[in-house]
Amino acid sequence: MQPFAEAAVLQCPYCGEQVEVDVDPIGATHERYIEDCPVCCRPWTVHVARAEEAVGVTLGREDD
Repeated sequence: MQPFAEAAVLQCPYCGEQVEVDVDPIGATHERYIEDCPVCCRPWTVHVARAEEAVGVTLGREDD
């Protein structure tokens, strides 16, 4: 049985709104993918880092 996704509350790098990003706690050590902001629809680059039980998530602008 796979654990449920964890929600990280972050700030959109474009519009500054607080947004929730769902991340699976199990997966590659480092992961990067594109996801659109649910508020302003601009594309973020989502960076996920997993180490043992900890999951770190950051958002970057796609145009950076």
